[in-house]
Amino acid sequence: MRPTTTLRAAIRGSRIRGSHRRSLFVAAALAAAAALLTPATAHAAPACGSATTTAPVQVAHVPDWAESIVVDQRGRMFVTAYFSGRVYRIDAPGSDPVPLTGNIGANGGIVVRPDGQLLVGTGNDLGHSLTGDILPVSKLLQVDPDSGRVSTYASGLGGIDGVALAPDGTVYTTTVGGRNIGRVTPDGQVEPAWAHVLMPNGIAVSPDGTQVYVIQTTVAPALYRIPADDPAHPQRWITTGPADTLALPDGLTLDSRGRPLIATHAAGQIWRAEGGSLCAVQAGMYLSTQITYGHGDRGFAAGKLYRSGVDGKIYEVPAGTDPTGR
Repeated sequence: MRPTTTLRAAIRGSRIRGSHRRSLFVAAALAAAAALLTPATAHAAPACGSATTTAPVQVAHVPDWAESIVVDQRGRMFVTAYFSGRVYRIDAPGSDPVPLTGNIGANGGIVVRPDGQLLVGTGNDLGHSLTGDILPVSKLLQVDPDSGRVSTYASGLGGIDGVALAPDGTVYTTTVGGRNIGRVTPDGQVEPAWAHVLMPNGIAVSPDGTQVYVIQTTVAPALYRIPADDPAHPQRWITTGPADTLALPDGLTLDSRGRPLIATHAAGQIWRAEGGSLCAVQAGMYLSTQITYGHGDRGFAAGKLYRSGVDGKIYEVPAGTDPTGR
C-alpha cells in the first residue's frame, strides 16, 4: 500500500544505507513534503450526505510506517510496520504499542481469523512487488496475538500488499506492483493468479462471500468487484474521474452495510462507495494507508472507524462511525 513505488524505494533505500532512526527521519521528511504538495494534485470527492464535521482524534502511534491495521474481537489493534517488519499490538486507545514480533517481514496487510489468530502478508517491498507476478515466493504468516509465535500459513504468493478474509476462511491477496490477485483456500491450496486487476491494492470480501472488492491504486484508479465464482471477469464497478489519477487510493474495508471505504494518499480523503459513486467521509488526512472498524465493547470498540498512516499515527475518525457496528 504505497503512495508510489519510487517514494517507498527511496525511503527503504535510506534505511539500508543508514540506521533505522535515519530512515524514519527520511520517511517523515518525504511524507511531509508529499503532504504539502498533494492537495493541489488530486480531485476532492463530494462529501457524503451523512458526514459530520467532528475532527479526527489521534489515539495511538507506532514508531514506523503503519502499513495496515486490524482490530480483534477483544478490541485490540494490530499494526504491521513497514520498515521494521514487526507486528505491533495496541491494547486500547492511548496505550503504548507492544512489539508482538521481531522483523518477520510483515509489511503488508493483516486480518484476524475467527479463532483470533492473525494472518499477515510479507514481501510488500519494491523488489517482490515488481516481480511477484512472475516469481510468487512471498509468504502469508500466522501470528499468535498473545505470544507472538510465528508460523507459515501459506507460501508461493506474489509480494503481498492487501489481505482479505472471506466468511468461509478463503484468503485473498494483492500484489500492488503487478496485476495478480492471489487466493488461498481453507484446505491450503494456493493460487497466486486467481484473478487479475492492474495495480491492485486494498481488498475486502462482501459479507456473504460472493464478491471480492479490489481498488486499483494508480494509472486509472477504480473500484472493482470480482465474482468469487467467476474470477476471470472482474467488473470495473466505480471509476474515478481524470482528476483522481493521482489520488492514490490504498487500503479498503467495509462498513456494516457492506459499503466499501477507501483510504487515499494524495486526495487526503476517506472515500465511501454509495449508489455507484464515491463520496468523502473525511478530508484532510493525507498519506493514509488503511482504515478499519473496531470490535467488541472495549478498547478499539465496535462501530468506530480508525485510520493508519505513513507517519505511524492512528486516528479515530468520528465522521465514519457506524452506528450498527460490525
